[in-house]
Amino acid sequence: MYEILIFLVAQHFLSLFMQTFFLHRYSAHQMFTMSKFWEKVFFVFIWLFQGPSYLCAATYGKMHRMHHAFADTENDVHSPKHDKTIWKMMVKTKNIYTAIHEGETVLEEKFLGNLPQWSWFDKFAHKWPSRLGWAIVYTAFYLHFATEWWMYLLLPLHMIMGPLHGVIINWFAHKFGYRNHAVYDTSVNMFPIEILMMGEGLHNNHHAQGQNPNFAQKWWEFDPSYQVIKLFNLFGIIKLKK
Repeated sequence: MYEILIFLVAQHFLSLFMQTFFLHRYSAHQMFTMSKFWEKVFFVFIWLFQGPSYLCAATYGKMHRMHHAFADTENDVHSPKHDKTIWKMMVKTKNIYTAIHEGETVLEEKFLGNLPQWSWFDKFAHKWPSRLGWAIVYTAFYLHFATEWWMYLLLPLHMIMGPLHGVIINWFAHKFGYRNHAVYDTSVNMFPIEILMMGEGLHNNHHAQGQNPNFAQKWWEFDPSYQVIKLFNLFGIIKLKK
């Protein structure tokens, strides 16, 4: 039983950190720089921790930049203001992501610059054989360690971990919380949920100051990912921009 819960919690935090650190703050916003060696290391970590829900860094970066440019307008890639249910928002986001990734959507030049690229690895990690392989590994883990039938209800969460984190923020952090900044969208901060979401819950702060690597601003707010980012900067893994 404990093995299942440890596995779920570990994947939640590791996958979420890689999403906020590499996909969000690095790919989409370029808040810091890193060498090509470290870039490839984190590509592999994304694949290891997101597993079957692997997200392409370049595609994520393009889509997230669109979200900031068109936040809560009809052109927003995901907005609870225009998508009436979580399910509709998830499906719309998935379709837009796929269209961008497959090159079916032509984007403005401003969304395309300075994106991390590792083409052959992306093709490998994004294909169904890789996703199916991870699903088999996760299922085998559950078959070995699960002791109660209800534990298998947790298995789908592992399969959609990456998109699940995205929908939590893009839905609830535009609905329930408080605002430090009067921005032109519905973004809010979700204290103290931001700790469980590795700082991503401080959504209003981020929308107001999109290039600030520290999403926490008030004394009671805490951005766990920024603390790790500072360590990476100290050890020379990344270099924070001034």
